[in-house]
Amino acid sequence: MLAAPAALDAFQGQAQEQKWMAAAEALKPQLRRTPVTPVSLVRMVADPGTFLRWRVEPTAPAAEVSKQLMRGGDAVTLDFGRHLVGYLTFTITGEGRGIDAPTRLKLTFGEVPAEVAEPFDPYTGTLSRAWLQDEVINIDVLPATIEMPRRYAFRFLKIETVATSPNFAVRLSGIRAGAVTSAGNAPAELPPGTPELLRRIDRVSVATLRDCMQTVFEDGPKRDRRLWIGDMRLQALTNYATFRNFDLVKRCLYLFAAFPREDGLVAACEFEEPQPHRGHEYIIDYAALYAAAVVDYAEASNDWATAVELWPVVRRQMEILSGYVGKDGIFAAPANAWVFIDWSQNLDKTAAMHGVFLYSLRYAQQLAEKAGAHEEAAQYGKLMAALTSAARANFRDEKQRVFVSGPKRQVSFASQAWMTLAGVASDDEAMAALRTVASMQDAVKPGAPYLYHYMVDAMMRVGMKQDARALIERYWGGMVRAGADTFWEVYDPENPHLSPYGNTLVVSYCHAWSCTPAYFLRSGKLL
Repeated sequence: MLAAPAALDAFQGQAQEQKWMAAAEALKPQLRRTPVTPVSLVRMVADPGTFLRWRVEPTAPAAEVSKQLMRGGDAVTLDFGRHLVGYLTFTITGEGRGIDAPTRLKLTFGEVPAEVAEPFDPYTGTLSRAWLQDEVINIDVLPATIEMPRRYAFRFLKIETVATSPNFAVRLSGIRAGAVTSAGNAPAELPPGTPELLRRIDRVSVATLRDCMQTVFEDGPKRDRRLWIGDMRLQALTNYATFRNFDLVKRCLYLFAAFPREDGLVAACEFEEPQPHRGHEYIIDYAALYAAAVVDYAEASNDWATAVELWPVVRRQMEILSGYVGKDGIFAAPANAWVFIDWSQNLDKTAAMHGVFLYSLRYAQQLAEKAGAHEEAAQYGKLMAALTSAARANFRDEKQRVFVSGPKRQVSFASQAWMTLAGVASDDEAMAALRTVASMQDAVKPGAPYLYHYMVDAMMRVGMKQDARALIERYWGGMVRAGADTFWEVYDPENPHLSPYGNTLVVSYCHAWSCTPAYFLRSGKLL
């Protein structure tokens, strides 16, 4: 276990945390608002042959909506032509013998067709029903221009006339959205000659990041709408290759620094409203990756002064986490601790978590040297050597040419990726392991784009450029071919009904950790 320097006595001082909080608030961006109008009226047609279960058929230009008189039971569905995050405005007028009752409307917003085509109730998901984007509003006086106060993430909008009275009907017009983001102008397209599928993947990646860039890097603008370390780190990497909004990354790093747990462990997520505060979740691998996020930022922005300012936070993560390394040199998180790694339910995470900590220590060592903390840097070096030796002794299966994890010696994509990224395997060993695991029928596959990112990263680290490109084309390209205009929280090509929450309607279809193909494609390593 690493020794805690005396300077840490002041680590949790309120003055320092308030300073970081003030710095974060000073960096809070003004959101850019772009008007977006619907492009067409559509109908949703059930189609089991499509991955998303529904086919969208245009029926008329969007302007035709103003020609329709709507009574109780009538409905229209509009397609805005792109995913957006923002606010809805429309005008409603009444026509008939007399406006003698309120008008009741139901509005349903959808990122994908199923959200406006399938009933939300009875709701069977494990997350709150309140995340589903539907509203019932009563309008007492007509005509009226309605500005919906809540922010939505959507492409499709269904408006139902629940009730008027027999004496009048209503007409809708001026339907428009104000799309908001803190991203700047869209980056240039990929170079001429880039295959069209990769160009489409890049555009969807950039759109995903754009819509998740709000006053923090949100994980999903429809559901959760908060800042998570794991998502933020991947968003920041993609941002460096696209929008290059360094201040937003800096703001997020400060927010995590400002609200640690009582012992100094950074929270896995942060909320902004009603005032910034930490979430109640603590994820061991996310805490470790805070070090990587800080150093990534410094390398991309050349702002090492901020990274050095945050060195005490990084140092504290390493101190806490080093306490989980046993006498055998293996990282073992407490039984009640949350280790994420991936959404895969059957994954043994021992080897992967060991790899994440070792990987993060390398970043912490780099920052320690920059901060002049040479003693800590040397300690990290000794610990990394011990962790590497223990990993090879405990996780390496020479016969199968892969890394295994847990008492059942499970083989998973996660173990191969993190042993590679941690530097436990030589390049030749890593290439063999990554290719072998892909051919094993019983290997535990990734459950979400988050781990697929680290698979691609691992391939790139050992020169498997063609394999990495093929994986991006197959996995993220699969979402594009399935109709994605922003990338999804979870995707299994063989299971369109996959949801960690028991209901696909509450899945986030614009999700931060899925945006990274643009990072790989624009890094100069793949094209």
